[in-house]
Amino acid sequence: MKTLLLEIGTEEIPAGYIDPALASLAAMLTQKLAEARVAHGPIHTYGTPRRLSALVENLAPRQKRLTSQILGPPRKAAFDADGRPTVAALKFAEKVGLPVERLKTTATAKGEYLSATVIDPGKGTTALLKTLLPEIILALPFPKSMRWADLPISFARPIHSLLALYGKTRVDFELGSVRSGRTSFGHRFVHPGRVRVAEPSAYLEALAAASVMADAAERRRRIEADAAQAAASVGGTLLADEELLGVVTHLVEFPAVAVGRFSEAFLELPPEVLITAMREHQKYFAVMGEGGRLLPHFVVVNNTPANDMTVVIRGHERVLRARLEDAKFFYRSDREVPLEHQVERLKSVLFQAQLGSIFDKVRRVQALARWIAENTGGGAERVEHSERAARLCKADLVSQMVGEFPKLQGVMGRVYALAQGEPEAVAVAIEEHYRPTYSGGPLPETAVGSVVAIADKVDTICGCFRAGLIPTGAADPYALRRQGIGVIQIMYSRGLTFPLERVIRKSLELFEGAAGTPPETAAKIQAFLEGRMASILLEEGFAKDTVAAVLAVPVEGIPAVWSRARALQGLKSKPDFEPIAVSFKRVVNILRRAEGFAPATVDAALFEHPSEAALLEAFRTLQSQVQEDLRYGRHEKALARVAMLRAPVDAFFEDVMVMAEDPGLRRNRLSLLALIAGLFDAFADFSKLSA
Repeated sequence: MKTLLLEIGTEEIPAGYIDPALASLAAMLTQKLAEARVAHGPIHTYGTPRRLSALVENLAPRQKRLTSQILGPPRKAAFDADGRPTVAALKFAEKVGLPVERLKTTATAKGEYLSATVIDPGKGTTALLKTLLPEIILALPFPKSMRWADLPISFARPIHSLLALYGKTRVDFELGSVRSGRTSFGHRFVHPGRVRVAEPSAYLEALAAASVMADAAERRRRIEADAAQAAASVGGTLLADEELLGVVTHLVEFPAVAVGRFSEAFLELPPEVLITAMREHQKYFAVMGEGGRLLPHFVVVNNTPANDMTVVIRGHERVLRARLEDAKFFYRSDREVPLEHQVERLKSVLFQAQLGSIFDKVRRVQALARWIAENTGGGAERVEHSERAARLCKADLVSQMVGEFPKLQGVMGRVYALAQGEPEAVAVAIEEHYRPTYSGGPLPETAVGSVVAIADKVDTICGCFRAGLIPTGAADPYALRRQGIGVIQIMYSRGLTFPLERVIRKSLELFEGAAGTPPETAAKIQAFLEGRMASILLEEGFAKDTVAAVLAVPVEGIPAVWSRARALQGLKSKPDFEPIAVSFKRVVNILRRAEGFAPATVDAALFEHPSEAALLEAFRTLQSQVQEDLRYGRHEKALARVAMLRAPVDAFFEDVMVMAEDPGLRRNRLSLLALIAGLFDAFADFSKLSA
């Protein structure tokens, strides 16, 4: 068993492309080798801005031997009356590469057929790799690929070299104008020449001697340790930033960490501005002091070590000073403009062609936020703060600071609102209303922030559905799925119990020309949000049939959906659940098959069997208790009571023919079952359960 080494040498690849490309490279090698029947051991990947590499251990020298049986023509068609082979037999023998005499007869369900046992000894791995490796390289996916020169191939960046070794043997192939070899290349500035690699096991060591740290994980650990040490050298600690650490790891081939300083005068800027200015444009790490205060220092990861790092640091300090001077100018200028004036400027900013400007959206969100606050029992102050926060929530979009640093939207709204004397609840809500900004991200922590966040997201969802901009497949340009999940998560976390249907209809009413909205639009939005609920419930571990059953009945409030799901999941774990489910399913199925049936008042005078009276009595006994449990959110207790109906329901089915010939008896019995169904319909559609 030998080791395979593949390296694709390129011009600088964007940092965000590298990890996904390496994951795809490993996955495609695994898939292609499996399809080719070539056994192998672990696959390791390495990457720098100028190379993508993979090392496959214990790669078998040839394909696994394959033995297969192939059926040919029916025996009666393969030989004539004298037993001589026909054209069909001869052609089949030619196909499988055997003389007719070596063909066998196999009995099948359709009769006797000619057959052949074919053995494929397999090709050598080196020969296979000549075809497989180019296919894998060209199939690697990137957000954007490019072509260069007049070559017919494309890649993330132009390919300059290919290193392919199987043990000490070069795997010979050509890609574009580059032929594979046994050399790599070193650091662009420190060791720009070629680096000969004798065998795959020497790869990392050979590159290290040429000032290239090819193992991204090792490079990341080195950066993390050196950056922490640099921050400690100025009396601080590194501000944790996993995303930035991942980016700088793929911006350098040999990290050289240094610490710089900026003027304390810039500390008048909000910490978020300083951190963002360092992070977004310069890829610098911030340094924190005691009590979480920002220190006037930064840590930078250079790609090239220098004999005199002070010269390098001074260059970084000059660049950062210019950035911070701009930020200070933006900050001071923005603070002089009242947020109300910024709101008016939103009239010239388009939200969506069919939905008007950002100002139009703000007016809708403002009205919807007030309605939600009024319907969640927060009192007059919460209503006032929610409406005000909604009014100002997009004002910072036209500020100079957010124009320069878009990731500060909401943050600068909070900062400017506090500076201009707005209540803290309003200012905080302006920042929080964007949450969650990513899957699994933090939710709004305040009641006002939650109200405005729901209003903003519901307005976007309703507006897009109204305009026909509905997510399809992977296409979701307005991130409606994420926003829908955000609405559900916020309502659940805050315990907001008002029905989704009401907030959807209220939101649709606020759009211009609301009277022309198709009536089915609200139902589509409701189904869309219920789909988000289903996704969340499944991720939290609820069974698929439990989720389907719970969401098949009207969603009266988000917290109640979770409570009903937990209650039903608990009932399913009980040993007597299956007969309960069978009984309730039977009730549902009978009612569904009863064409033209409309429930009527149950008439006890029409009862013919004691089991009918017993079932009605059981229903009356439990009805008020179940309703009270539901009123106070005691879903598990309520469902346990409903489960007590199983025995009288079973007795009823045993004694009574529901679909009696007499129309009056039939309607009365169906009406009795409708009462029973009404009780467990408050929880779930039991016909959706697998048990």
